[in-house]
Amino acid sequence: MIQRILLVEDEETLQEAIKLNLELEGYEVELADNGVTALKKAEGQRFNLIILDVMMPELDGFAVCEKIRMTDSKTPILFLTAKDTSQDKVKGLKIGADDYLTKPFNLEELLLRVKVLVKHSFRGTREEIDSQFYRFADNEVNFVTYQSKNWEGKEHDLTKKEIALLKLLIDKRDTVVSRQQILQYVWGYDVYPTTRTIDNFIHSFRKLFERDISNPKHFHSVRGVGYKFTD
Repeated sequence: MIQRILLVEDEETLQEAIKLNLELEGYEVELADNGVTALKKAEGQRFNLIILDVMMPELDGFAVCEKIRMTDSKTPILFLTAKDTSQDKVKGLKIGADDYLTKPFNLEELLLRVKVLVKHSFRGTREEIDSQFYRFADNEVNFVTYQSKNWEGKEHDLTKKEIALLKLLIDKRDTVVSRQQILQYVWGYDVYPTTRTIDNFIHSFRKLFERDISNPKHFHSVRGVGYKFTD
């Protein structure tokens, strides 16, 4: 399932940096460096997200957003801009933007916002329905109902944090996820769980889904680094 993003940014260095990191996350990225080009591409192609700078030559981001919303009310739009006044933010959201991030920004925060908005673009589609479930080695997780069924057919209700951590690990499968990433995604920095707390979550997942807890094939702790999920 290809997830396509239109990145509209006239600062070449920043454009290339964002493009590279989006592509590393698996997105297909189309570029535009001015409002006129952005409109042509938005009208002629389908995207799961448009990242839109405000201050651009020929046609600014607000005007581009307004024109897109005349014919397209569904594609998520994220403003990425140096204009950080409350008036600008309110204006951007009023004319149809879904989110607003000011420069300079934290790259990880941008990627998390992108992920959420891209997910919204699949609302009501077959892709969204399929994404509600994840199956591995005769186990199944339902991210909507917070229920799971293991290889023995045993059902289990999961907590909100268990679902969040499972979703993060599965989305990043075969990749080590750092404790810092888990803190931001699952706990949101509201509390600071100890490493032991996260280990307990991993141990619970092993009890639920592993055939041999002493030799886990799916949920791994990487000492001093983080945690990893494999199919």
